[in-house]
Amino acid sequence: MSDKKEKSEKGRASDTLKKNKTLLSRRDFIYGTIAGVGSVGLMGAAAKKSKEKKSEMPIWTGDLKTSTKRGRRTAQTSKPNGLNMIVIIADTWRADHLGCYGSARIKTPYLDKLARDSVLFTDVTTEGLPTIPCRRVYHTGKSVLPKSKWQPLGRNDTTFAQVLHSHGVTTGFIVDTYHHFKPDYNFHRGFDSWQWIRGQETDRWKSGPKEKFDPEKHMPAHLWNEGYDRNMRQYLMNTQDRKSEEDYFCAESCNAAGDWLQQNTTSKPFMLWIDMFDPHEPWDAPRRFQKMYRDKYPYERYLFGYGVRVKDIRPDDLPVIRDLYAAEVTFSDYCIGRLLKRVEEMGLMDDTIIVVSTDHGTHLGEQGCVQKTPALLNACVTHIPLIIRHPNKNFAGKRVDGLVSAVDFMPTFLPLLGVDDYTNMDGRNMWKLVTEKHGAIHDNVYTVFGNFGAVHNLNWHYFQHIRGKNPGKGPCLYDLRNDPEQTKNVIKEFPKAAKSLRSKLQNHLKIEIPPLIL
Repeated sequence: MSDKKEKSEKGRASDTLKKNKTLLSRRDFIYGTIAGVGSVGLMGAAAKKSKEKKSEMPIWTGDLKTSTKRGRRTAQTSKPNGLNMIVIIADTWRADHLGCYGSARIKTPYLDKLARDSVLFTDVTTEGLPTIPCRRVYHTGKSVLPKSKWQPLGRNDTTFAQVLHSHGVTTGFIVDTYHHFKPDYNFHRGFDSWQWIRGQETDRWKSGPKEKFDPEKHMPAHLWNEGYDRNMRQYLMNTQDRKSEEDYFCAESCNAAGDWLQQNTTSKPFMLWIDMFDPHEPWDAPRRFQKMYRDKYPYERYLFGYGVRVKDIRPDDLPVIRDLYAAEVTFSDYCIGRLLKRVEEMGLMDDTIIVVSTDHGTHLGEQGCVQKTPALLNACVTHIPLIIRHPNKNFAGKRVDGLVSAVDFMPTFLPLLGVDDYTNMDGRNMWKLVTEKHGAIHDNVYTVFGNFGAVHNLNWHYFQHIRGKNPGKGPCLYDLRNDPEQTKNVIKEFPKAAKSLRSKLQNHLKIEIPPLIL
């Protein structure tokens, strides 16, 4: 680089720092550094940003007077109604793996009990996959379609926590889904307090001793590859100090959430958001939960996680994989149940709304797919559970069959807490399906995951690739009236329906998608 050019680069970096000096108080910088968002280094990040066409510093968490300036602001004309809210997002939970959604095999007694006292939404569809696009939808109420990019919160995004904070609601964030705290991601923006439970999956929490752990002792030889080895070695290092069930990340998160509630019962109204990575891979539940599904596994501690190649999975692997996932689901249910018991013991059930949901499901061998697969964008990944318990017992036991999208979460949660003056969201208030004689708030709902998109309604589920040439398992049409489990592609029997749905998908995404070839 020439001296002249180098000076120019430094000048722009300096201008950027001056321009943003009001955004970076010492307190903000400390908060950002603790969360991991400052790990790149303040000066290093500034220099890197200065090379971009539009130089911008990240918005750090901390003082809401700075961070909310970048979000769209509305006049505050409403006041919280005094109710509290606890939101529990458990990652990668198939709806059909809950007893309250019809599973006769999977043991989920605690969430089934909660569902009996709650409103259960039967037809909820995720919008943007995977993990981070979904969280952007939940925390902003804004659609991430058509691209569904994996990217941080934008500087102009206003979050659920920020809106509530501006209305005097105390907010807390308990998280073991480590993606939230990658540099500059800022999902803790606006929360009064937050806690990151370290160590899930490939979180670079511990760096040794690497030689102490051998992933090959925990997986079949035919599944081994270098990527799988690297991922599982990190996970083994992260869990090396585990001594009891209390040391599992899921249990730690729920215990931390209970402690937060204990410390904030006098800070009403409050909103506590819990984001658990379980039952996401690696499927490594305590032994007693695994034994609920089979007495003997191929390995004393069989680890199945990211890095495995689907082409290496054999038919005889699938039953074991399904049981490992089932055990993880049951353990997650158990941990949530313990938290709900603490909520009850603290006397919070009479004034607290409790929400339980997920970001997406996963494949467990359907059409040869294991783990969430964009190329098979069906109910295994798009259909998500949603349970909302309201203190008003008149709502207990209700079942709502109307279409709901993940983008409707924030537009529903705010009014449930009495906040209806923030409207910069793309979803709709699903509670109208509960309290009013609304047959529907949507005619169709949409999902995008990678290069594939889906449109879903009460009669049909259709998906196809929306970019590129790889058709995956599509184009595919399911007749939900006769095949609610989405097992048979009937696109050739109903070409008109497929063409109509393809048109709706293209119009909603506002992009040119490949033509339908039957």
